[in-house]
Amino acid sequence: VQLQASGGGLVQAGGPLRLSCAASGRTLFSYYMGWFRQAPGKEREFVGGINWSGGTTYYQDSLKERFTISRDSAKNTVYLQMNSLKPEDTAVYYCAARRSGYSSHYFQYDYWGQGTLVTVSS
Repeated sequence: VQLQASGGGLVQAGGPLRLSCAASGRTLFSYYMGWFRQAPGKEREFVGGINWSGGTTYYQDSLKERFTISRDSAKNTVYLQMNSLKPEDTAVYYCAARRSGYSSHYFQYDYWGQGTLVTVSS
């Protein structure tokens, strides 16, 4: 499985941004897809994830009011819609896939995209 994250960039505080994660190599029907982020000097943290087959989503509690994860099976792509962005959301965002179900632990994921940088200006 190859994952390609895109959509990062510079955005003003309060604005929206949508990240995409395109998968290739095989169908993701049995996979769980996660989004993580890592700010400078901080550990990688779980943003949220989606069960590819059923579409069930989980989010970090502090983000669930502003972030939404969805998938497009036809395009083999997962999205992270981020609204009302704050400067503290500045980080490199990664998408990842694992063969089993939900996990918020980055070390339990099997495949990773290259990351896309999101910078939120105040």
